[in-house]
Amino acid sequence: MGVSIIISTYNSTKWLEKVIWGYLGQSYTQFELVVADDGSDQETADLVSRLRKQTGLTIRHVWHEDRGFRKCEILNKAIVESTGDYIILSDGDCIPHPDFVHTHLRLAEPNYLLSGGCVRLSSVLSERISIENIRKQQCTDLRWLRANGFPLSKDILKLLPAKQIAWLMNWLTPTRATLNGHNASLWKADVLKVNGFDQRMEYGGLDRELGERLFNSGIRCKQVRHQAVCVHLDHGRPYVRQEVLQRNRAIRDYTLRSGSTWTPHGIDSNDELRASSSNILSPAA
Repeated sequence: MGVSIIISTYNSTKWLEKVIWGYLGQSYTQFELVVADDGSDQETADLVSRLRKQTGLTIRHVWHEDRGFRKCEILNKAIVESTGDYIILSDGDCIPHPDFVHTHLRLAEPNYLLSGGCVRLSSVLSERISIENIRKQQCTDLRWLRANGFPLSKDILKLLPAKQIAWLMNWLTPTRATLNGHNASLWKADVLKVNGFDQRMEYGGLDRELGERLFNSGIRCKQVRHQAVCVHLDHGRPYVRQEVLQRNRAIRDYTLRSGSTWTPHGIDSNDELRASSSNILSPAA
C-alpha cells in the first residue's frame, strides 16, 4: 500500500524542521512526505531542499502563492498530487511518535478513517526540543518529557509504554472520534469521492467538515487517539477571527443538516485539480 503523509505549513520553518526529522525515525519507512505549503516564503523551500539531502526522505513540496489563509486549497492540491492510495494528515507543528506511521497502517480498514491523538506541549518545552532530542526519540519519551517539565496530566496516558492497554483507553475516552487535521488517516479515493476539503473554510473546523461529509457518505471513524500519537508544539494563532468561526460553523451546520456528501467548493472547483483527480479515479488509472 502506497502511503502519503501530508503536512500543512505556513512560514514556520523552526517547527517544520523538527517535524520532518521526526519522520526519519519511523519504524515503517516506505512513505512519501508531502509538505502542503500555504504560501510560505523562500525559507521553507530552502529548508525542504536541504532536508531532502540530509535525511534521504522522499519529500514533495506543494506550494501556492500567499493570498491569505487558503489551507483547504493547498491541502486539496497536495491530496491530488500525492502518489499514495492511503493518506495520513498531520501538521507542521506535530512531531510523530516513532510508531506513528506503522500504527496508522496497522489499524487501517476499508470504509474507515482513523482519528489519532496528540500530546500538547508548552511553549518552553517546544523550544527546548532539539534535533538531537528528536533523533534520539526523546521528545516522545515520557521520562524525558517529565524530566524537562512536562506536567502530570491525562495526556501522559497516551505516552505510556504499555501499548496493550491503549485499546482500552480508546474505548473509555469521552472524546468523540472525528477527523482531526493534526492526526488522521484515510483512503485517498474516499477523499476524492466527497471532493476534498471545502475551500470556503478557513481556520476553525475545516477538518471536521470534511469528516462530516465522509460520515454522511457511509465512512466510519475509528478512535485511535491512544495508539497513533504525536506531540504538538505550541504556537500562537493570529489568524483566528470570530466572524470566520461563525461562517465555518454555518457551513458545518448545513453539512450536518442536509446530509451532504459533496461540496461544490472543493477539488472539482479547480480546473487543474479536477482533471488530475478524474485521471486518478478513471478505470485506466
